[in-house]
Amino acid sequence: MPDRWPGNRVCELLGIRHPIIQAGMIYNSGAQLAAAAANAGCLGLIGAGSLRPELLREQIRAARALTDRPFGVNLPLLYDHAGDCLDVALEEGVRIFFTSAGSPRRIAGRLKKEGCVVVHVVAHPELARKCEDAGCDAVVCEGFEAGGHNGREELTTMVLVPLCVAAVSVPVIAAGGIATGRQMAAALALGAEGVQVGSRFAVTKESCGHPAWKQAVVAAGPADTQLCLKPLVPVRLLKNRFRDEAIRLEQECVSRDRLTAWLGQGRARRGMLEGDLDEGELEIGQVAGLIDDVPSAADVVARLIAGHDEAVARLGRTVAPEG
Repeated sequence: MPDRWPGNRVCELLGIRHPIIQAGMIYNSGAQLAAAAANAGCLGLIGAGSLRPELLREQIRAARALTDRPFGVNLPLLYDHAGDCLDVALEEGVRIFFTSAGSPRRIAGRLKKEGCVVVHVVAHPELARKCEDAGCDAVVCEGFEAGGHNGREELTTMVLVPLCVAAVSVPVIAAGGIATGRQMAAALALGAEGVQVGSRFAVTKESCGHPAWKQAVVAAGPADTQLCLKPLVPVRLLKNRFRDEAIRLEQECVSRDRLTAWLGQGRARRGMLEGDLDEGELEIGQVAGLIDDVPSAADVVARLIAGHDEAVARLGRTVAPEG
């Protein structure tokens, strides 16, 4: 491990150069992005949420052909095919798993017996404690600002991270609202030992999201996302016709069944992968307002490190007022 992160437990745990994780994101984080992030010294994650088992197998093999550095799989546990995807990933030699959207207790034991690293995403310090008790090696503490599915408690990253640091002894990885090096430095100052970055990596050249979707994020303003679909699973969405209709139905207090029927199937694929900016589900975080280009993943990593170093240096030059 390089001297610039001496004693960093996230780097040591995952075998990476920088304490940065490229988040697993449906319809955005395939083999190319995971490998590019890995080659830049981070941990790249293939998002299994939108992949059926055999397609996940293809993506794992494709990533391995593109990098010899560590990468892992993000496995949302709420999907019916999660168990089959887990089997495939283990068969293909994956030994780093980031799980979410469910309890890791039912799979952590099996994964630890297989020699795997297990990290779970949480939105509350009590859940972080439960993950540690279940055998997780680290936790991702994801604040309310994040894109995609969020916790119901609506705790922000600035509050959630120090709460989780105080609650557990395993490493804490901060997520939600992190797209710049200054934000990375702030997260580490709060006690996190690494950051998970989603939205910024979603809008890169290697992301498999549709070009029109990426440009919609680039054009977005700071208030163009909102947490929606709370009666089902809360998800932060970019402003469009689909999101506006979701908000209208929630305000009318329609039943959960009616909301589910209206949502139907394939909305996220339609929006982020196929580029339907009107009727598709466009999942992105509040940091959309800070994203103004479509760089490479390597450029994102270089900016994060440079911005982090500049922020730390600036703070080091700051002189506290007397008294």
